[in-house]
Formats: sequence, structure tokens, C-alpha cells
Amino acid sequence: MEKKNLIYCYDAYCGWCYGFSKVMTAVAQTFKDDLYMEVLSGGMILPEKPVHISVSADYILNAIPHVASTTGVTFGDDFLWHIKNPEDSDWYPHSEKPAIALCIFKEYFPDRAVEIASDLQYALHGEGRDLTDNEAYRHLLEKYSINPEIFYEKLASETYKEMAHYEFALVQQLKVDGYPCVFIQINDNSFHMVARGYTSEAALTERIKLVIGA
Repeated sequence: MEKKNLIYCYDAYCGWCYGFSKVMTAVAQTFKDDLYMEVLSGGMILPEKPVHISVSADYILNAIPHVASTTGVTFGDDFLWHIKNPEDSDWYPHSEKPAIALCIFKEYFPDRAVEIASDLQYALHGEGRDLTDNEAYRHLLEKYSINPEIFYEKLASETYKEMAHYEFALVQQLKVDGYPCVFIQINDNSFHMVARGYTSEAALTERIKLVIGA
């Protein structure tokens, strides 16, 4: 059977995607011989001017118990501090830099895209790292044995910025209006949605099997 593409549309700042990361990691392992795994950043937060975390903190704080109880994920204390004390936070969330970082990591390890996305989500929600700060990625350079000088040169380049914005455009073309969202690409012009919003591993696995005939 010819391998098809699974396309996972996510955003590093999406709490539900963070909760979904264990599902996607398991699904990627289950179907590693049947599907190519692609992860696209959706650009969920792209203000023209920086917007302080205080604008969205109440919404996030109210959503966290539901995300945690539904998915079983844990939000780290350092992340929660910024959400609970927004007046003291220096965070200005923006999806562009983690999307650029994902493009760079995928260039080195295209077969580990789901793992990389999960690591980026955990860096924010689990460890409380500011993904608009270049230093938020340094620990992952060690994990993936990537030369820091080369990485940071790419992180600042227009080339990888354009790659990230191309991904944003692809996600728009797929008419994604919420995250996470998962498609199976049947052919060049046909995409079958198998997940919209948080979906259990069992449900997603069954839907994928139906689509690919496994």
C-alpha cells in the first residue's frame, strides 16, 4: 500500500494541542509504516503589534481545568505563574518564532516532526519558556544535536520566516478554524479530516484506519 500523508495542523501556543500531543505521538508511532507525518504551524497568534498576555490570561486560566481534565495533561508551575500573575509577566505571545523554529528542526529531522512539535509545546506549557525568546530553544538544540550558531542564524533569516508563513497559508487553504486539526491527504487535491479539536487516541486511530483501509 502506498504511504499517504498525515497532516497535523497545530500551534505551539494552543493549549488543546499541548493536551493532544500524547495522542499524536502515539498515533505517529502506530502508523509510522503507513503514513508520512507532517506538522504545519497554523499561526494562531499573529498580531501586527505585540499584545500582552494580560489580554488572554483570564480565558486561558478558565480553559486550563477543562483541558487538563479532558486530556490528562499537566500545566507547569512556571507557565501558570504568568497566567495567574499577568500584571507581573513580560510575555507577549506570538506564533511566528516557534513556527520558524519548527521549520528549522524539521529540516534536520523531517521524520520527527510530531516529536519536535510536542517538545515545543512542552517548552511553553510544561516548562514555562517564553517562545518569543531565542533562549527558549537552546535546550532543544542539545537534545537534537544542532549547532547553536547555525540554528540562531536560521532563526533570524528571512528564508525560514517565509517557510513559516507558507505553512500558515497552507493551513488557511485547508480551511482550519481551530486546533488541533488532522487530515489524511488522499491525493493532490483531496484531504480527509480525521480530527477537529481534541480527539482520543482510540477515535483517531479508528478514523485513520477507515480512511487508509488498514
